[in-house]
Amino acid sequence: MEGEPTLRLRIFDLNCWAIRYLSKRRQERVRLIGDTLCQESFDLVLLQEVWSEQDYNDLKGKLAGCYPFSHYFRSGVIGSGLCVFSRFPILDTLLYQYSLNGYPYMLQHGDWFCGKSVGVGTGIMAPLLSHSLQLHAEYCRDKDAYLPHRLVQAWELAQFIRHTSKAADVVLLGGDLNMHPEDVGIRLLRGWTGLQDAFAEATHFEGCKNGCTLVPDNCFTNKSEMLPFPLGIRIDYILYKAISTFTVKCEELKTTTGPASGTDIPFSDHEAVMATLHIQRQGQPACATLGTADLALADVVTEARTEVGVGLRAAQRQRYSWGRMAVLALLLLLLQATAALGTLAGLGTEQPFPKLSFCLLAFLALGVLVLATVLHLFHTMEVKILHGTEDQMWMALRALKERP
Repeated sequence: MEGEPTLRLRIFDLNCWAIRYLSKRRQERVRLIGDTLCQESFDLVLLQEVWSEQDYNDLKGKLAGCYPFSHYFRSGVIGSGLCVFSRFPILDTLLYQYSLNGYPYMLQHGDWFCGKSVGVGTGIMAPLLSHSLQLHAEYCRDKDAYLPHRLVQAWELAQFIRHTSKAADVVLLGGDLNMHPEDVGIRLLRGWTGLQDAFAEATHFEGCKNGCTLVPDNCFTNKSEMLPFPLGIRIDYILYKAISTFTVKCEELKTTTGPASGTDIPFSDHEAVMATLHIQRQGQPACATLGTADLALADVVTEARTEVGVGLRAAQRQRYSWGRMAVLALLLLLLQATAALGTLAGLGTEQPFPKLSFCLLAFLALGVLVLATVLHLFHTMEVKILHGTEDQMWMALRALKERP
């Protein structure tokens, strides 16, 4: 009912950059994060890149008194890195892993092995539906080979939110989206779901200029990668929206600004984002915000579909190249097998090559055949997913244009 007391919800979101053996001062920073969360009175904590389950267990034990409810989302080879801590009961959870997560042969990036996902907690605080997530990293903005994959992830995330939020009254999404605010992916996500940006809507803001969460002054950031962005970039978000009879307003948004209080190091290479939301029931249902049919949204969908099409053509070329490589390796193996059988049958007086070289060549051809076949199949699946996403976007675009 209108006039009911406002519920104040405090949220903490952080990409922890806690990669075992690789992240600098990882254990010290995880302890620092736990100590800070114990001192603060947050209602909901969303963490990404907690790659070690032992780190999660350490945090869980330390935070049990303040945040009695928690969940760790497991996926991929090394895990999703997503976890949530809450003062309110978590009644149900769901993990959705994106269809495309980069390339398995890009070992130096590793996104494919962790299985980028979105984790959902329901019943955290009736009627709140909370999402913690991370999308594929950008790595190189000038030559972003992962843009089609990230757009597929953004589209799947938007569709996932639309289909899972129908029974909720308030939807909250927090995490490292690895996209700038003006990028087509974030505009697609927000336009298609109606999510509001806490930074843009906040009555009061305090923290890094422009709300940046990856800043050059952070001692853990790669300074060379930050040269084009002297002020930093904003890639960590808290997004929200109200459905049904609720309204949500962002009273305050803060980011950390370098080293944590009383220490010489920050929590992570990312700055934390902290939002204070006011949730209130109103007398009449709120206006629907799912998929606003306007020209701006149609333009965004068109732009995203174009980029996905570019990725589709690149994937088709990769599929063709690896398929041709597999065929050539198979032909070489057949040629060697024919020569070996001819020698055994006495059709040849002597082996045309030394046996060692012959065997090494056979093993090399077999290795190339297996590798090329696997990558051909991988890119075949990539083509199917990109093509399917392109078709979905076309149907959505047609619906937007035909809607009265």
